[in-house]
Amino acid sequence: MPLALSGGTLQAWATVEDVSLQAIGFLTLVGSAYTLKFLWAPLIDRYVPPFLGRRRGWMLITQLALALSIAAMAWFPPSQALMPLAMLAVLVAFFSATQDIAFDAYRTDVLRPDERGAGAAVSVLGYRLAMLVSGGLALILADAWIGWGNTYILMGGLMALAAVITLLAPEPEVQPRPPRTLAEAVAGPLVEFFSRRGALTLLALVVLYKLGDAFAGALSTTFLIRGAGYSATEVGAVNKLMGLAATIVGALIGGGLLARLGLYRSLFLFGLAQAVSNLAYWLIAVSPQNLALMAAGVGLENLCGGMGTAAFVALLMAFCNARFTATQFALLSALSAVGRTYLAGPLSPPLVEALGWPGFFLVTVGIAIPGILLLWWLRRDIQRLDEPVPA
Repeated sequence: MPLALSGGTLQAWATVEDVSLQAIGFLTLVGSAYTLKFLWAPLIDRYVPPFLGRRRGWMLITQLALALSIAAMAWFPPSQALMPLAMLAVLVAFFSATQDIAFDAYRTDVLRPDERGAGAAVSVLGYRLAMLVSGGLALILADAWIGWGNTYILMGGLMALAAVITLLAPEPEVQPRPPRTLAEAVAGPLVEFFSRRGALTLLALVVLYKLGDAFAGALSTTFLIRGAGYSATEVGAVNKLMGLAATIVGALIGGGLLARLGLYRSLFLFGLAQAVSNLAYWLIAVSPQNLALMAAGVGLENLCGGMGTAAFVALLMAFCNARFTATQFALLSALSAVGRTYLAGPLSPPLVEALGWPGFFLVTVGIAIPGILLLWWLRRDIQRLDEPVPA
């Protein structure tokens, strides 16, 4: 939930108060903590708070800090106190990224192997709904009902409720020994991971598995408006609202099927579905305007993407050693963003210019194939990840 409050919602507040475009651009740097969180993840692995255990203790600390810092933003309107507001937003992003570290580790530690799919699905559901609350709902409340300051106070109160849930959450059944020193917490996760057979190939799979999906989604809004000619209202209703719903449903379906199919078969089938569903955008590109076709295509692509996301999050959890969960998950999730950030984002525009929209979406199907082939190559290693970890 804090992601939008230090990102898009904050930018909207600054925009309606006539803050300069240059200053609003500066605010985009606030979220740097999310990409750098692996730097302090070893601290979360090494040090155990004196209450609620190794993971829930950090979750409670960060959630209470978030509640206070989000509510405090209410007293600094961007038109009057932009710098203090920006500093508070940096704190919100830092506490939020730290909560992510602790929660990702908690989820990995508390779920049994056969529960990872369902756990990943529920996480996607919560993440998407929270983004809706702190993004779309917050804008409506601020603009038409209670104003910006009161909206941020309300959002801080919702974060305080999350701390109550943390108090009620169960502890993991297995309590591994934390790293003995900070040096071990920093080096241990890397030494442990790279001591595994085919470690570099496993990392390549993390980068490649959702790469085709990332390319297809990189310019999806631009394509639907500029390439396919739909209005911003139509795209907003379908691509954002229906796409959100389809992603949630896909994640829930994927999580349910993963328990039955196992991790490898789920990754393989959902990976194929992700690749083939990109053809829905190709069909929209070569067809006359048809709102029903656009809705069906966007829904199918997001549905399959949600299924793939549930399996992929379960894969990242399975890759983590319980002693170093926080650091390894932070590093793996940062690595998984490499393709989206440094490949799909920069390379999609020149591909569209060279190939046109239909050709581009055909190429995204091909981009997905190496990840599926690599998954098949690693099938025995992935199948072993489904085996229960001895206590």
